[in-house]
Amino acid sequence: MRILLVNPYCLDQRIQDYDIRVPPIGLYYIAACLIEAGHECSILNLWNKQGQPQLVRSEIRRFNPDLVGVSILHATRWGGIDIARITKAVFPEVPVVFGGPGATFLWHHLLTHFPELDYIVLGEGELTILRLAELLQHDRKTEIPALPGLAFRQGGKPEKNDPPDFIKDLDSLPDPSRYFKFQHIISSRGCPWNCAFCGSPRIWKRKVRFHSPSYFVDQIENLYRAGTSFFYISDDTFTLKKERVIQICKLILERKLDISWAAISRVNNIDEDILYWMRRAGCTQISYGVESGSPKIRKALNKNLKNSQIHQAFEITASHGIMPRAYIIYGSPGETRKTITETIRLMERIRPLSAIFYILDIFPGTALYDIFKKNTGVNDDIWLKRIEDIMYFQTDPSLSQDTVLEFGKRLRKAFYRNLPKFADSIKLVKHQELYPLHADFLSRLAMTFAFGDYSRIKDIPASDAVAERLFNRSLQYVPDHRAFLGLGMLLQRRGKHRDVIEILKKGLKHFPESPDLQVCLGVSLMNTGRLEQALELFIKNPSNSQAGKYAEYCRQLIRNSRTSQNTPGKFPQNILHKR
Repeated sequence: MRILLVNPYCLDQRIQDYDIRVPPIGLYYIAACLIEAGHECSILNLWNKQGQPQLVRSEIRRFNPDLVGVSILHATRWGGIDIARITKAVFPEVPVVFGGPGATFLWHHLLTHFPELDYIVLGEGELTILRLAELLQHDRKTEIPALPGLAFRQGGKPEKNDPPDFIKDLDSLPDPSRYFKFQHIISSRGCPWNCAFCGSPRIWKRKVRFHSPSYFVDQIENLYRAGTSFFYISDDTFTLKKERVIQICKLILERKLDISWAAISRVNNIDEDILYWMRRAGCTQISYGVESGSPKIRKALNKNLKNSQIHQAFEITASHGIMPRAYIIYGSPGETRKTITETIRLMERIRPLSAIFYILDIFPGTALYDIFKKNTGVNDDIWLKRIEDIMYFQTDPSLSQDTVLEFGKRLRKAFYRNLPKFADSIKLVKHQELYPLHADFLSRLAMTFAFGDYSRIKDIPASDAVAERLFNRSLQYVPDHRAFLGLGMLLQRRGKHRDVIEILKKGLKHFPESPDLQVCLGVSLMNTGRLEQALELFIKNPSNSQAGKYAEYCRQLIRNSRTSQNTPGKFPQNILHKR
């Protein structure tokens, strides 16, 4: 069969799209299973195609599918419905299958109100979709109503079967890296915790299964050999099994995989041994669900953590040269100005170097959603409204939209205002084998302040000065290429070209073949009238996208200087190297 798997678009536009632009990892596993069973399968990523029905229609028509599967998150539910309708308009006889948490928790609602949907795969989907494709291919539709893990219509009414047993051996699944390139990877399925705002407890029954370290690192190596060097490990809690994590890290090091990666953990599942090996193996960031600085609110969210545990995790993470990132939820049950102040105080204590702030949402499949339905008497038909979600404050008379938005402003402003102090307070462990990685960590963070996301945020005071301090701290450990380049670019932006020349000449002693250092140095040489030396550096780097433009400009200045009385001081100043 020709099977098209689709990642639909969200209903609402995002300020930042990093969390919606990639297909769920489950689609890749399902596709690999289908391919190894002999089907032709493709993944269509439509994350940014909202409002483009003609393009969607054209893509579906071009593939000419026998079966269309759509992975549904709550935010993409309406995008998936749109795509199902377009599919049926083009190919009325082609079955449309929904899967994913957004479909699993609303299966009855979706099959009741949307005739465009034929089937819904509940929970873990590989075995169910494989069997469904086999039955459809061999025209054995009468057997479909008995298929475990499937919801369908029987006599026009929604019905569902019990789910199949979880796949016990995840390594038995085909490795999708044999067929696809992706950055978001996963080494386990499930989470043992029971947070009130999360649907994972009901999807995975609070059970966790793991790929073996060798399977997981094989996958990383396949993707690395295909050109991917940065990965997001999407496990709910990557560090659940300490020895397993360390084994993964040692395998990465043994295979000399020059990669960097980010992971998600929980503050009471981390220690210095794990962090040491994670950092050596390329980990640059760990995200922790802090949620709130108020123990009362964390209890309401069933996030049973102590402030002391949070503080300890953030301190030792940063000390190993890994950026600790905090997930903060606000607008929760019992939220007040006092609890927001508690969150700010906790942030000031734990000193996160990155933070993501969310307004609390209520999603189907969560404990909060059950409470919402019980308290209001509403049912799933509330999702007939063309909305992505329901924010908790909309259900709580003690909270207003303006109040919650003001909470968010306070939190963000406090984080950004304190961020320079957080960066300056970093104390790195004295492990000599980590010193090159400490330098890398500091220079990477400095780049964010000087030229990255933090450089564009007005609430961060003196971001350039913070960056300069971090670059200089980096060079106290080992000669670091990024630190030399960053300092050069930073000083160049201030017009301090003689200082640039001095620092970059030091850098080139350690990295003599660096095109970036050479071109950056050439720009400052040109700005101080040393045109011949600058031109020589530009000519040495024809593959650098900017070197050619600088070389031509430099030649023009040389020609002008030979035909006029211009002095070096009259050449245009502050021509910047833009990396």
